[in-house]
Parts: sequence; structure tokens; C-alpha cells
Amino acid sequence: MRNAAGRPLVVVGDALLDRDVTGRADRLSPDAPVPVVAAVTEAERPGGAALAALLAALDRPAGGVVLVTALGADPAGERVAALLAAAGVTVVAGRLPGRTPEKERVRVAGQSLLRLDREDGPAAPPAATPAMRDALAGAGAVLVSDYGRGLAAGGELRGWLAAAARRVPVVWDPHPRGAAPVPGVRLATPNLAEAVDIVGSGAGTSPGTGVAVAARAGRELARRWRAAGVVVTLGAGGAVLAPADDVPLAVPAPAVTTGDPCGAGDRFASAVTARLAAGALPSEAVIAGVAAASAYVGAGGPASLAPAPR
Repeated sequence: MRNAAGRPLVVVGDALLDRDVTGRADRLSPDAPVPVVAAVTEAERPGGAALAALLAALDRPAGGVVLVTALGADPAGERVAALLAAAGVTVVAGRLPGRTPEKERVRVAGQSLLRLDREDGPAAPPAATPAMRDALAGAGAVLVSDYGRGLAAGGELRGWLAAAARRVPVVWDPHPRGAAPVPGVRLATPNLAEAVDIVGSGAGTSPGTGVAVAARAGRELARRWRAAGVVVTLGAGGAVLAPADDVPLAVPAPAVTTGDPCGAGDRFASAVTARLAAGALPSEAVIAGVAAASAYVGAGGPASLAPAPR
């Protein structure tokens, strides 16, 4: 494979705008048995693959991160691009057919009360562009952060991703509504529920502990996807690396007593990709990814990124 040193880490996937509305709730509404949230503050941050790109930039302050995505011609798309630019992430964006999705969490005392999603229905995959092709051709490593909105399913873009997998490390973070990884990825990173759901009940994924089930499901997915390995993440339980041709490796997570897990999967995948880009073995990258995700959750998750207030 081509030497990844000095080349950017390219994140490919669907971008969102995330917004946290935070306040206090010490009384119920007089017209319905629901809490009244007062003293409200709002903060915005890139979401979806855009969050993965922002997190990847934490590991590559001088190496460069590029996000290949699609954004709507709207204020939310402009806001995502501006937040990423402020973090030093280069954005290569095609035109999203529709508005940029927005997700808003209402939170009190560290807990989410509800989430509001503003998005259009399913649409055709955004058109690939020459700038996307050039970004992938110059990548030192690639993270596909699939949020199931169609970008990674596009035929031309998938061809460029398959070509990248023959040259440099490609990590694929799949989504239940997304496309399967292209053949030849270095690692795919489903969580346990996703892995078991994809494999199905007929593949011998039960009974057993979470680690044993993850190992069997990961090995089966590595075979189906023709991946060098599959990492099944277990949340607070860490992760299990199931190489296609070696024994599984269970990596426990450090204990974290509090924290917001939103984005922990993106933190894990971005850290793994950055380590692979630096020449680490898959086992070394997974160990580093588990540590990074645990530290991120323990630091408060998205709150640790100091999101820009409105």
C-alpha cells in the first residue's frame, strides 16, 4: 500500500447539524404534565460524518483532515461548513437534494428529555464530483462514516472508495440503513446490535457472552464483506477485533462513571483511522480507539468539544 505519511485523512459520509438546547427544569407546565425548561442556552456542532471529521482533527493537528460530503443550500449547511473550517477541516461538499438535516437535543441536568429531527425524506444519492474523486485519490487513510442517507451508496463514489481500499487503510463505520462496506476495507466497525442484526439468527451468534457473540458475528461479517477485519464495539464493554485470518482480540474499556455517550462511536472510528494512517497495526489502533472513546465520554462527550454558542 502507498505510504500514508503526510497525506490527509479523508472522512466520507452524511453530514448533519447538531444542536443542544440546555436548561433547568424545576416545575411542570400548568397545561400538561411536562417539564418546563427554562434558562435555556443553545450550542451547535457538526454532526454525523461531520462530527467524525471534527474528532479526527483532534488526532491530526498537522496531518490534515478532509470531509467529503453533501450539504444543502441552506443556513444549516453553511453553519456546518463554517464550524468545520474553524476547526481546520477542509470540506469537499456536493449539493444535497434537499435541506441539510438538523438534530436538536433538549437536555436538563446532563440528561436528554427529547430530540427533534428536521430532515427531508429519502432521496437519490447525491451526485459524486471530480473534487470528491481527487480528495480520495490523495488520501493517506479513509474513514467512511455512513449515516444511512445515501452518500456511501452512490455507484461512482463507491468505485473510488474501492480503489482507495487497495492503496491505503480504509475504515468503514456502517449504518443499519446504509450500504455494505466495499471489499478490501482494513476494518469495519459495527456495534454489537448492528452486527447481530446484519448477520441474522442463522449464523450462530447466540448463545454466549457479549464478547463471544461479537467475535462470531465479527468473523462472519469479515467473510461476507471481504474485510481484513471487523471490530464489534460493545459500548462500556470495549470492543472485539475479529480479523479475517486470526484469533479475535477483546479490548476492555476503562471504567467511566459519568458522561454523554453521544458521538462515542465516531470518536472510536476516527481514532482507529488516525492510528492506522500513522502505521499502527489493527490491534494497536483498536486499543487506542477504545481509550479515546472512553476518554471522550468521560470528559462529557460533545460538551468536551466546546461547541460554538448561538
